[in-house]
Amino acid sequence: MSRSIRESDKDIQIPMENVNREELGQEPNGLSTIEKKCGEPIEFEDAFTKVTFGKFNYFLIFVCGVNLAGVYLETLGISFVNPIAQCDLELTNRDKGVLSAIVLLGIILSSHLWGFLADTMGRRAVMMPTLFATFFSTLLSSFSGNFWIFVVLRFLTGFFASGSSATVYAYLGEFHNTKNRTRAIMAASTIFGLFSLMLPVLAWAILSSTWTLDFSMIGITYKPWRLFLVVCGLPNLFCAISFFWLPESPKFILAQGHQTDTINILQRIYSINTKKSRETLKICAIIHEEESLSSQKDSEQNTKSVLRVLRSIYNQTAPIFMGDHLRKTLIACTLQFWMFFTGHGLYLFFPDILNRVAMYIDQAGENYSATICQAVVETTMDIKHMVTADNTTCQQQLDTSAFEHSIVLEVLYTVGFVLIWVTINKVGKLPILMFSLMGSGICGIAIVFTTIPTLSTYLYVILLLCVLPLNVVNAVTIDLFPTHLRAMSVCIAVMMSRLGSVFGTNLVAIILEYNCEATFLMSGISLILCGILSIFIPNIQTRPNSKVKKSSTVTRTDKKCSSE
Repeated sequence: MSRSIRESDKDIQIPMENVNREELGQEPNGLSTIEKKCGEPIEFEDAFTKVTFGKFNYFLIFVCGVNLAGVYLETLGISFVNPIAQCDLELTNRDKGVLSAIVLLGIILSSHLWGFLADTMGRRAVMMPTLFATFFSTLLSSFSGNFWIFVVLRFLTGFFASGSSATVYAYLGEFHNTKNRTRAIMAASTIFGLFSLMLPVLAWAILSSTWTLDFSMIGITYKPWRLFLVVCGLPNLFCAISFFWLPESPKFILAQGHQTDTINILQRIYSINTKKSRETLKICAIIHEEESLSSQKDSEQNTKSVLRVLRSIYNQTAPIFMGDHLRKTLIACTLQFWMFFTGHGLYLFFPDILNRVAMYIDQAGENYSATICQAVVETTMDIKHMVTADNTTCQQQLDTSAFEHSIVLEVLYTVGFVLIWVTINKVGKLPILMFSLMGSGICGIAIVFTTIPTLSTYLYVILLLCVLPLNVVNAVTIDLFPTHLRAMSVCIAVMMSRLGSVFGTNLVAIILEYNCEATFLMSGISLILCGILSIFIPNIQTRPNSKVKKSSTVTRTDKKCSSE
């Protein structure tokens, strides 16, 4: 144990056994005057128990949920834009594929960078500027009249969006103790689900309009699809502004050795939650984790040169793939890859496949019997004949059924998030992961053999619900890794999920019409295996033992203690 006495604004570490207790005001009972006034040092988890759960937490959960929704809208909103923007940007099918993947590519390439910066500079320090940058790149892209300029701006949107999308889990989790952490993340997921429900609704409301605004000075005609892009970016602007009132993660501040700032943040949260004076919460010392102290020393190294920056990035990343952390990282990355391979890859073709089924039903009449894949194959040539040489497809409106089915799917997402949120503390993380992944996988396999189109459609919807336990996986990842590796570990896992999205989207596009059955079989089997893999997540039933050893360092802020 050691004590920090504040002298000239510097924390000096003094071994506890070497402290002259008479100088601190020795009491007859063996406690110093400072210890008597302030009480014993407490662990970070216990500090949040004193802070309580209240208005601040609700606002924080709402902002983080909107943040997640913003990334969702930016990523999938383009699927509604592509068919309508093809005239203005002269899009070919290949161009549409590029636009569908470019945001994800930006997220993938920047995930590692933002994870490193979030673990070294701070969660809020990364999230706030990247949220502003995401919105402004989206705003600029809505005025683009050239395909490649549009691609570059959409790439920047994904590049900056990654800064908040992965960091938000670590940021939100570090404002809650073990009891409330998972439920807080799932509550944010519920907010995310509610906002995600707005995607097809907004698309239906905005893209069905026919108004235009001429901007002759920049050579474009502003149409509803451009406005839709801006609307999809508004959640990011709201979150960026909200960070003017939200503090840095207290767990990160503590890991940097700033006791006074950590206590100030906790007292501010306490005051908001209880409407009491900040000074009512008396916390004079919080026990450091040994791993946090070592990360503090690493972050204090000079990183001005490129070589030192690269070395620092390596030092921040390598531990995730070493020792006991390797197993955790591989499992988290594998689960996220295959969940998004199916959930995102098949989602982008969801309206198209359902439209093909509807076409097949119209052709075959009421007395028919066919699988989804048979309907896809039978209608392929009909769809090709519909694309005429006079480019009439540019004026094609999205079929109403595409919006309706998307809304149904989003409603199920929201209900699923709520169910997980209210039951996770009762049933545990493992049953939820296994039931969700294996249930979706079984439905994916059943699609291949089901000849009742209505039933096949419901099975398809359930298959896409495989991404529901995504935030359970993120919550598990946060619990398994120490503070100084959490943001990086989640960013790596999220990067793998985006990679799964890119692979899924392109692979489904290639094999859907040539071997449709293989698409669903591959997705179904992989999800079942992921459900089995979740059994091997270390300590999934209980949080890893994070109690501080006796050799841990205690830092007291004597100036703070004496004032109380």
